[in-house]
Amino acid sequence: MEKYLIPYLIFISIITFIVYAVDKKRSKKSNKNRIPEKVLLLLSILGGAYGGYLAMIIKHHKTKHWYFVIINILGVVGYSILIYYLLK
Repeated sequence: MEKYLIPYLIFISIITFIVYAVDKKRSKKSNKNRIPEKVLLLLSILGGAYGGYLAMIIKHHKTKHWYFVIINILGVVGYSILIYYLLK
């Protein structure tokens, strides 16, 4: 399982970053066809927290929503601890 974890986290984080970036672009143009917050949060919870957190920093997206900050930071810390113990 551990040999699949890091590639999975990289893949889901790239997808999450792209989805956050698309939502940010859509938010600037208009409110139509926005990606639901539930989808963004679910992607972060399912392993995309690295990409979500990176998108928050680079794209300045969802930084004012405390629950996005908490979910992404806890995800980064949690998945980092998991990786550490699996590779130890």
